[in-house]
Amino acid sequence: MRAASAPGSPTGADGARAPDLRLAGLAVAAWLAALAGLQLTAGATLLLAVVAAALAGLGTLHLLGLAGRPAAPTRRYGWIVVAVLLGVVCGATATAARLAARDAGPIRALAEARARVAADLVVRDDPRPLRGNPGRPATLLVAAELTGVTGPDGRRVEVPVRILVLAADPAWRGLLPGQRLTAEGRLAAPRGGDLTAAVLSAVGPPTRHGAPPSSQRAAGRLRHGLQQACAPLPEAQGGLLPGLVVGDTSRLLPSVEEDFLATGMTHLNAVSGSNVAIVVGAVLLIARWARAGPWLAAGLCGLALVGFVILVRPSPSVVRAATMGAIGLAALAAGRPRAALPALAAGVAVLVLLDPELAGDAGFALSVLATGGLLLLAPRWRDGLRRRGVPAGLAEALAVPAAAQLACAPVVAGISGTVSLVAVPANLLAVPAIAPATVLGVVAAAVSPLWPSGAEFAAWLASWPAWWLVTVARYGARLPAGTLPWPDGVTGALLLAALTLALLVAVRRPVVRRLVAVGTVAVVLGAVPVRLVAGGWPPAGWVVAVCAVGQGDTVVLPVAAGRAVVVDAGPDPAAADRCLRRLGVREVPLLVFSHFHIDHTGGVSGVFRGRRVGAVLTPPWPEPATGRELVRAAASAGSAELLAAPAGWRYRAGAVEVTVLGPPYPLRGTRSDPNNNSLVLRATVSGVRILLAGDAETEEQRALLERVPAGGLRAEVLKVAHHGSAYQDPAFLDAVRPAVALVPVGTGNTYGHPNPAVLARLARGGARVLRTDTDGDVAAVVGRPGLAVVTRGPEPGRLR
Repeated sequence: MRAASAPGSPTGADGARAPDLRLAGLAVAAWLAALAGLQLTAGATLLLAVVAAALAGLGTLHLLGLAGRPAAPTRRYGWIVVAVLLGVVCGATATAARLAARDAGPIRALAEARARVAADLVVRDDPRPLRGNPGRPATLLVAAELTGVTGPDGRRVEVPVRILVLAADPAWRGLLPGQRLTAEGRLAAPRGGDLTAAVLSAVGPPTRHGAPPSSQRAAGRLRHGLQQACAPLPEAQGGLLPGLVVGDTSRLLPSVEEDFLATGMTHLNAVSGSNVAIVVGAVLLIARWARAGPWLAAGLCGLALVGFVILVRPSPSVVRAATMGAIGLAALAAGRPRAALPALAAGVAVLVLLDPELAGDAGFALSVLATGGLLLLAPRWRDGLRRRGVPAGLAEALAVPAAAQLACAPVVAGISGTVSLVAVPANLLAVPAIAPATVLGVVAAAVSPLWPSGAEFAAWLASWPAWWLVTVARYGARLPAGTLPWPDGVTGALLLAALTLALLVAVRRPVVRRLVAVGTVAVVLGAVPVRLVAGGWPPAGWVVAVCAVGQGDTVVLPVAAGRAVVVDAGPDPAAADRCLRRLGVREVPLLVFSHFHIDHTGGVSGVFRGRRVGAVLTPPWPEPATGRELVRAAASAGSAELLAAPAGWRYRAGAVEVTVLGPPYPLRGTRSDPNNNSLVLRATVSGVRILLAGDAETEEQRALLERVPAGGLRAEVLKVAHHGSAYQDPAFLDAVRPAVALVPVGTGNTYGHPNPAVLARLARGGARVLRTDTDGDVAAVVGRPGLAVVTRGPEPGRLR
C-alpha cells in the first residue's frame, strides 16, 4: 500500500515523492516581498502583508473544506499558493518593521537638515576604501549601527538604525566589526533601496570605547596576517588570495575584477558557499574514509564550519555563505539528499526574515542560486552524462560548474549587462585550482600569527593556483566573442531568468532538446564567426581611437600590433586599462600628457598596469602639482624615461609621427593657465593628419594661429579641445577644417560639455562629430573608400 503524501506534496508515477515546493514557495515569496518592500514605504509594505494575510486565510478555509470541498488538483497546488502568500506576509512584515525604524522621524529630520551631530556607533563590517580621484586621500566607507545621536541642540535620540559613514581620517582604517565608538560629522539622506537610515560624513578621527569582541580581534589578526603573507606576491595573485579565503577584496586589482566578471567567475572574488563546501567537504571525505556514521560526520562538518567562520571573521556575508554552503553537505552527511531543497528554502527564509536587506544583495542571490543549481541541476546532469558513457569524475566536473553558472547567469547578466559565452569552460578550467588556493590560503592565515615565514611560504604555494585563476579569467575575457551584450539591471536579470526556466522546462522533451541543440550549434557556427570577423575591436585600418573613460581624455595612436602611442590617461586607472586592453595594446613606447589636470593624469597607473612604457612626455607648465607628482611617481615606478616637450619636438615610431605644435610660448594670466599651456600635437598615422588639441582654450588657440605657418593646423581628424567646451576660437576650428571631430566627454557632467554651438559649427563645416558619452569608444579608420568612423557603443551598465 502506498503511503499517504502530505498535502501539496504529490508523488510521481513511480511512487517516488516529488520535491515539496511549499517551503520553497514560502522562501521565494518572502525574498521577493522583502525586495519589493525595500523600494516602498513602511505603510505600503505593511498593506501588502495585510492583503496577503487575508488571501492566505481565505485560501486556507477553502482548502480545509469549510467553504466547499475543493477538487484534488486544487488541494494539491492550493497549499503551495497558501505557502507563497504566507511568505509574502512574513517577508513584508519583517521588512515593514525595519523600514519603520529606518524612517523614524527624529533621524529623518536630522538627515534632511544636514545637521552636525555626535553619533554613537557600532561598526558592522570592515572599512572599505572607495575608488576616487588618484592623488587624493582615499575615502573610507564604514557600515555601522547607530545606537544614539546628539543633535546640534544637545538633544539625544536613541534609535537603533543602520547608517553609512564616509571618513577620510586614517584613524578609521584599523576598525573591526563590533567596535563601539563616537564620531562627529554631518548627516545626510541616503539614496534609498536598503535599510540605511542616513549617511554620516565624519569629521576627524573616531573616539573608541573599549575593544572589539575577542572573536573579531582574533579574526582581524588572521586577516592582517594573510595580507602580510600575500604582500610579496605579484599584485594580481596577492590581491585575489585574500578574497578567495576571507572575502577581503581591498587589494584586488580592478582589471582582475573586470576579467572575473566577464568570464562568470566573479563568485570567486569573495567568500562564498563554494569556499565553505571545500573546507567542510574535506572534513566529510575524511569522516567517510574513517567510516564515521552519518550523524558523527554531520557533527564534524558542523565543527569545521564553525571553525572556518571564526577563521575568516563572522561578518554577515560570511555567515550567509556558510549557511548556503553547508546546506547541501549537511543533508548529504545526514543521509537524506532529498531534504536539501527544503533545507535551502528554510535557510533563505530565516536569513531574509532576520535581515531583509539581504533580499537586495547580489552576493546573497549568487550564493542561493549557486547552491540551488548544485542541488537541483548538477546531480541530474551528472547522472545523465554517466548514462551516456561519460566517466564519473569527468561527469561531475562538467555538471557542477555548468549548473552553478546557469543558475547564477541571470544575476551576473543584470550586474554586468553581458552574457558570457565562456563562463562554463572558464569555470571548468578553474575548478582544479580553487580548492588548493583556498586550502593553502586558509593555512597561511591560520599560521600567520605564530609563524610568519611559514605563512609566506603557504601563500607562495597558493599563488600558483591563484595565477591559474587569473590567467583563465584574463584570456577568457579577451576572447573576441567571449561576451554578448544584454540588458542590465533587474529587467535583464528577469528576462534571462525567464528564458532559462523556459529552456529547462522545454528540454525535458526529446524533440525540443534536439531542436535546442541544433539551434545552439547554428548560433555558434553562424553568429560567433560573424562577430569575430565583423564585430571586433579595434576595427581594421584604425588610425586613432578615443576611449570612453568618463569626463577625461584617453587617445590612442597605433604604432604596430600590440604597440601604440597613448595621449592622456583619463581620470580612472581601471578605465584606462580597459581601454588599452580592448585595443590589444601591450606596449606603450610613448605616453604623452597634454597637461596635469586629474581628468588627464588620474588613470596613469592603469596605462602602466601589465605594460612596458618606454617614455613619458609632459608639458613644461608644472601645475597642478598633484597631477605632476602622480605622473612622476608612475614613471619612476615603471622605469620610464621622463621627457619635457618644447614646441617643435618630434617623435617617430612605426606608422606614427608626432610633432608638438604648442604652446608656442608660456601663457600666463589666462582663464585657466594649465589648460592654455596644454600640449597641442599634430600626429600623422598612415598618411592621415590628426590634431590633438588637449584642453587648449581660446588664448592658446589664438597663439597657435599666430605662430603656426599657414596650413600647419589643417587635419582630417580633430580631437576637440577641452571636451567640446564653449571656449573655442571659431577661426581655429576653421583653420583645422576636420572631416571627423572626436569629443571625449563624460555622461551627465556638470560642466555643460560639450557645447551645442561648438558641435553645430563643426557639423556645418562638414565634420562628422562623434562623442564618447553617447557613442562609447570611437575610432577613425582608413581603407579603400577613404576615411571613415567606427563606434563601439557605450558599455552596458558602465557609468561615465
